[in-house]
Amino acid sequence: MNPIRVMVVDDSVVVRKIVTDVLSQDPMIEVVGTAANGRLAMAKIGGLKPDLVTMDIEMPEMNGIETVRAIRATRNRVPIIMFSTLTERGASATLDALSSGANDYVTKPANVGSVALSMESVREQLVPKIKALTGRPTGPGPGMAPPRPMAGPPREPQPRTGPRKDPSVLVIGSSTGGPEALTKLLPALPANLPVPVLLVQHMPPVFTRQFAQRLDRLCGFRVVEAVDGTPLAPGTVHLAPGDHHLTVRTNGRQKATQLNQGPPENFCRPAVDVLFRSAVTAFDGAVLGVVLTGMGSDGRIGTGLIREAGGSVIAQDQATSVVWGMPGAVTQAGFADQVLPIDRIAEAIMRHFTGSRSTGPAVLTGGAR
Repeated sequence: MNPIRVMVVDDSVVVRKIVTDVLSQDPMIEVVGTAANGRLAMAKIGGLKPDLVTMDIEMPEMNGIETVRAIRATRNRVPIIMFSTLTERGASATLDALSSGANDYVTKPANVGSVALSMESVREQLVPKIKALTGRPTGPGPGMAPPRPMAGPPREPQPRTGPRKDPSVLVIGSSTGGPEALTKLLPALPANLPVPVLLVQHMPPVFTRQFAQRLDRLCGFRVVEAVDGTPLAPGTVHLAPGDHHLTVRTNGRQKATQLNQGPPENFCRPAVDVLFRSAVTAFDGAVLGVVLTGMGSDGRIGTGLIREAGGSVIAQDQATSVVWGMPGAVTQAGFADQVLPIDRIAEAIMRHFTGSRSTGPAVLTGGAR
């Protein structure tokens, strides 16, 4: 297998060296070029033909967001991973980059104290994402199963052992590629959505608050970063805050959000499985679960619990997923009632609330990006 050809774009000599040194230590990766700003990157990218680009955000002459837009304007679909700072400004710029066509991001190491620790931070975050976005096995790491589960068609849903329950809550999980998928899915849902919505998108603190604000501006209903103890009601989407699990607390007939910093699951906090498991318990299985694009397999166990308890599951298909890790794991386990492209999921969700639910599973196949 040929090595993954990576181009590193960053105006910092130190960062370029750290990233280049880390990537060069992996036999599956080859750094084929570097650039100190976007203008130089645009001059080199055509000749180098990298399989993936790492991109700093703040650079002179042509910044990272401008460069992403310029690359996409040439119809070049090379995967792009942004290098971001864990700040309000960095989060905002990263979300701008993702909406402009970047595929994912990693946060720059801060206050780690040594070059060795900086290199380890970059290695843990960046290498698995490079391999996932280029379709290579990632091996062990933070939530990282191989990005494409077993080859072959999606598995037929497992037979149900009991009646299907009408959903009283909608729970959604996503990771890599999730911001783009969610900005397509949520605005397509009606403002009078009849159930509360709970959402886990793998993101660090600060990022989740800004992402919730952006989604809120796009949707006809409220989207908020979840706060502990908020009563659940129709018309509000609660997004799990970075570094906190989101669960459901039941007090008599009243249900409310509950946050905790329990151990990560699937190397993730927030974790989709934690939310799904809690929703099954709180709503006695009357749950509609949706798993969108993302690395790893977070959500697979939770969707199994949803179906076992009488709920329903929708997974995004491979053709429209940036990485078919999470929805692929759900589908290969036989836990998906429907496997659909992102632009058909909102309609499928609403069929569960209008009484026009389809009589059988809609399992669609398609090639990966």
